[in-house]
Formats: sequence, C-alpha cells, structure tokens
Amino acid sequence: MGEITTLSLTLATHDSNGITVVNATGRIVLGEETSTLRDSLKKLLAEGRKKIVLNLGQVDFIDSSGLGALVGLHTTAHAQGAEIRLANVTKRFHELLQITKLLTVFDVYNSEQDAIQSFS
Repeated sequence: MGEITTLSLTLATHDSNGITVVNATGRIVLGEETSTLRDSLKKLLAEGRKKIVLNLGQVDFIDSSGLGALVGLHTTAHAQGAEIRLANVTKRFHELLQITKLLTVFDVYNSEQDAIQSFS
C-alpha cells in the first residue's frame, strides 16, 4: 500500500484480508518520527480503516513522546469505532507497557499473525 520514511522511522503498510498492517522500523521518538506515525495512522482512520495492526517488531527504541503518540492514536481510533492492535513488541517495550499500566489499555500480540487473527 505504501511506505513512508523519516530519518529514523520507516512505516510500510499493507492489507491482509481487510486488516491494515503497518510495519514500523526504527525509532519512535519526539519530533518527525512521532508526527509521521500519528499522521499516517490518522490518515488510515480517515480512509475508514477500522482494523489496524501496528507491527513494532523492528522498532528498536520508543521514548515517552512515542508512547504518548500511541496512546493518543488508540484514543482517536476508539472514538471512531476502530481498533489498533500492537504486535511483536520488544521485551523492553513490553516491560515499559507493564510499568506504565498501559498493557491494560493496548491489545498486544506476540506476532503479526496473532494480531490479525484476533479480529475474527
């Protein structure tokens, strides 16, 4: 479907049986990266996509701004009747979600396939 690249974040989007999968690679940090992530996912929501899997398996770093962007996107999606599910989160990011109690907010799956299947 498309690919967007910033200095340290690449987002590649494809469709899998009506579910939009966004593969993120790099870093989700304050600045252009969080803006790109936010804008890209809001565009998908505006296009009427209601089932989105954000594959974070190739994200090697996320800061508080990136975490805030994910929370904001989750809230925006939920308000529009859409769902964003996280897949392949790193051990460090999983621990961060646990510490911040955000693990109860996000639907997190071990693999992209598990996240896709969770929509059925």
